[in-house]
Amino acid sequence: MHIESKLPNVGPTIFTTMSKMAVDYEAINLGQGFPDFNTQTDLLDLVSAAMMEGKNQYPVMSGIPELRNVISEKVELLYGKKYNPETEITITSGATEAIMSAVLATVSTGDEVIVIEPSYDCYVPAIVLAGGIPKFVQMTPPNALKQTFSIDWNKIKEAINNKTRLLILNSPHNPTGAIFNSADLDALESILLDTNIIVLSDEVYEHIIFDKRQHHSLASRKKLAERAFIISSFGKTTHTTGWKIGYCCAPPSLTKELRKVHQFVVFTVPSPFQYALATYTKNKNTYLSLPDFYQEKRNHLTTGLEKTKFKPLASPGTFFLLADYSKISNQNESDFSIWLAKTHGVVVIPVSAFYSNPNHKDSNHMLVRFCFAKKATTLDEAIHRLQKL
Repeated sequence: MHIESKLPNVGPTIFTTMSKMAVDYEAINLGQGFPDFNTQTDLLDLVSAAMMEGKNQYPVMSGIPELRNVISEKVELLYGKKYNPETEITITSGATEAIMSAVLATVSTGDEVIVIEPSYDCYVPAIVLAGGIPKFVQMTPPNALKQTFSIDWNKIKEAINNKTRLLILNSPHNPTGAIFNSADLDALESILLDTNIIVLSDEVYEHIIFDKRQHHSLASRKKLAERAFIISSFGKTTHTTGWKIGYCCAPPSLTKELRKVHQFVVFTVPSPFQYALATYTKNKNTYLSLPDFYQEKRNHLTTGLEKTKFKPLASPGTFFLLADYSKISNQNESDFSIWLAKTHGVVVIPVSAFYSNPNHKDSNHMLVRFCFAKKATTLDEAIHRLQKL
């Protein structure tokens, strides 16, 4: 039976391809972004207790009040913005579902959505399914003066027109590790002034930020928060990516529309995890300790890569690190990543995979992405193999 695909250009993702190579070639998988260590035992005990207490039936569609209250308190503590748990916070099936629901709720056929490249891979399919048109603006790549990707806000301003409905932002940024500073939010405020553009701010790595830097959430700016879906993830915060528990903070008018979609996509998300996370997150150290925890792993990988022919770049946030391989090969990023997995047993992700046209020269900067959310033994074995290059 023939079906006209709604996503004709979508096949297996680079993460699926590279993870299969990790199995086929018995390679160390520093590609896909998930920890290879377990979460805290006290969180697991809380989940078990919730199950034994009978918290196993449908919770309310928007998420249990206890968890929404804790999120409201956390956001106010960190960013000074008080979200109403009843009308402005929704628990979602991971950040990906929150992103999909937000896009479907606000984008109509013919609307334009600005996507900043390199970009996380779920943004464009959501836009296409909503009937929208993605408009790509490329970040400025690293150079001798600046080791991280950055946004040229003048390019964003030039991309805006009367068809622009939504702007998707991501900080701390996957895959590059770049983060917003105060000047970025100033520029964003100025650009959006006198427009009706909605912002989707993907902030899932909000608690994984290094060197005593501060996460500049859009929630910290009143004018930005008034027009933004701000999305985060307990999977990143608690090393539980497989639980798929995220949340979205947004003003009542946006939350109302998001929930209309959310209730028919998943209705709600698992009860025991919600109750456990509500209790666990009351202890602010569970998220305030993350920068030091992951910075040690970042430094471990950076130091190791410095002993190879890779040139590690700065990583201000996320649990990813970019490295330049120009002293090793002149292959494009995809071919190099495949070669590395096959011949040296280490899986990475080509940064070009996060562009709409991965094969274009402007998408290839001889950079690959490493994930350092791994045990020290895993990182050590990967470094050992890479030293043989």
